[in-house]
Amino acid sequence: MKNMSCFKAYDIRGKLGDELNDGVAYRIGRAYAQYLSAKRVVVGGDVRLTSESLKRALANGLMDAGADVIDLGMTGTEEVYFAAFYLDVDGGIEVTASHNPLDYNGMKLVRKDAEPISGSSGLHVIKKLAEENNFKSVERQGRLVQQSILDAYIDHLLSYIKFAELSPLKLVVNAGNGSAGHVIDAIEQKFIKKNVPVEFIKVHHQADGRFPNGIPNPLLPENRAVTSEAVQAHGADMGIAWDGDFDRCFLFDENGEFIEGYYIVGLLAAAFLKKNPGEKIIHDPRLTWNTVDIVDRAGGIPIQSKTGHAFIKERMRAENAIYGGEMSAHHYFRDFAYCDSGMIPWLLVAELVSVSGNPLSKLVGERMAAYPCSGEINYKVEDPQTAIERVRAHYSSSSPSGNEYPGIDTTDGISLEFSDWRLNLRASNTEPLLRLNVESCGDSRLVKERVAEIEAQIKEAI
Repeated sequence: MKNMSCFKAYDIRGKLGDELNDGVAYRIGRAYAQYLSAKRVVVGGDVRLTSESLKRALANGLMDAGADVIDLGMTGTEEVYFAAFYLDVDGGIEVTASHNPLDYNGMKLVRKDAEPISGSSGLHVIKKLAEENNFKSVERQGRLVQQSILDAYIDHLLSYIKFAELSPLKLVVNAGNGSAGHVIDAIEQKFIKKNVPVEFIKVHHQADGRFPNGIPNPLLPENRAVTSEAVQAHGADMGIAWDGDFDRCFLFDENGEFIEGYYIVGLLAAAFLKKNPGEKIIHDPRLTWNTVDIVDRAGGIPIQSKTGHAFIKERMRAENAIYGGEMSAHHYFRDFAYCDSGMIPWLLVAELVSVSGNPLSKLVGERMAAYPCSGEINYKVEDPQTAIERVRAHYSSSSPSGNEYPGIDTTDGISLEFSDWRLNLRASNTEPLLRLNVESCGDSRLVKERVAEIEAQIKEAI
């Protein structure tokens, strides 16, 4: 195989069969271990039906390269991240395709201490080694052991909150038949033992790689109804839904209304800065005004990074930032080795709701009104760059805001910024999609108008 197309900008993601199969997984294991000169590697796999087979092939490649392998079993991505900094290992690999369709799978790779491996930090080298399939001989064969780190991982998660601060709460939790259920069960048992008054109402809780209720991706509007309806039916204080490998969590307020991840970034940034003034907060370029405003007011330092978990984590480490967030519901924490977690955010928000005495709708309502946004809108286009250039040319040559022309930023795709609204338009790093985000200063009508204008330009480019 001369070109392994499953290697993407910051992880591995491919269609099962020609793009990703057991043979490819084996070669990735050999290449990873050879590149890192790894002696011990931790591996895990999500609930997808092909993850166990791919994980075994990956482990065989690692062992044939001389590395001992610690198999964590069925895990979410962040459990591998945790093991990579908790255990004495040279790195870790999670087999997962997150929210991609059923006929996909993939891998997320980190070094020792959960340091990310992306295209600029080793992924291209691993790709080249795997493609060449000409590996060094080794003196010893690695060994495989099964190990659970669940108890230590749960203890770490719960270290972010104070049990005594939690008031009686009723939480709807929707694992989407993905990998999150076993972690919720473990947290529930800890709460019961400590007499923490939190009740869980479980939806689509059983892990099932067939995904009988659809691929778990709450970012899609059509996937939100079941969580929203459960919140309303049970009179819950909050709803939480995860994607397949639960490195993202999505929140619903007490009315069952979906809260864009953008506003949760601002909420958590403010909470961290209240306890740690002057710290740095990392954010992505898709939606920015609310986050920057909150961080500035709280005396923090907002820093923009390119979109994507590997890029955000690299910037988190470089800046020693206490927290980072993406509007796509990835949240990153310095004390979690700068990695993203889908469990820490909802725990923190539950504590904020308890301590403030306010429902989630009130905690985010003013900010949603101050900076309304479109949410991410996806378009299937054959040539994303042509569409991006057409939108850029349209707004650079015929300003819709009188004689005002936009500020332009190309950190990720294109961001155009006017005095009362801004947009970001970028090609996805993981899917064949063009992604649009629009926000304004307090004018939701303007957001709708600009989305319609931009969509017309995109359609002209198709």
